[in-house]
Amino acid sequence: MEFIHPLANDYAQKYSSSTPSYLKPLFEETLATHAHAHLQSSWTQGGFLSFISQLVQPSNILEIGSFTGFSALCLAEGLKANGELHTIELRAEDAKKAMTAFSTSPKQHQLHMHLGDAKEIIPTLDKKWDLVFIDADKTSYIEYYNLVLPLLNENGLMIVDNVLFHGEVLEANIQGKSAKAIQAFNEHVKADEKTAQVLLTIRDGLTLIRKKQ
Repeated sequence: MEFIHPLANDYAQKYSSSTPSYLKPLFEETLATHAHAHLQSSWTQGGFLSFISQLVQPSNILEIGSFTGFSALCLAEGLKANGELHTIELRAEDAKKAMTAFSTSPKQHQLHMHLGDAKEIIPTLDKKWDLVFIDADKTSYIEYYNLVLPLLNENGLMIVDNVLFHGEVLEANIQGKSAKAIQAFNEHVKADEKTAQVLLTIRDGLTLIRKKQ
């Protein structure tokens, strides 16, 4: 299900300039060769992540779900000179591709890949996060949220992808396992009095979350 007319998406991309141009080969290669290329952030969504990161100017970024590295490199655009980005990927092949992509970045020494289960890895990192991007297995979203929220700095920002889940959450009777998990996550966040959130209809839906002051 398309939430925005394809021509509108193309128009938005034409008039958006925040996506790092050097990432075009990585972006196009993933689209052309990866069996699950639809998991990659869109070009304009990558620009949105880059834009937000440059506004936040984070010292520490956490990404849950690296895929082939495009979104991590977009997020890294706003890193402070002494900042770090930690990204977690469950699939070894995708992690390897992402690490290869990281080697082309001028900030490669600030980028750290962790292979394995995010729920096990996050507690070992011993950091407070300024910016968090969640784009991994949908059935674990509530667990990721509950795990990361106490580690989010007071002025930090959490961004969560796929919160519209291909339109399945709009159905009267939600059927799919992942769609049900996303709906449960959306309800969980809405009910959390500790946070404020806004759901944006960018691509497959992005929710921005911050702690209430």
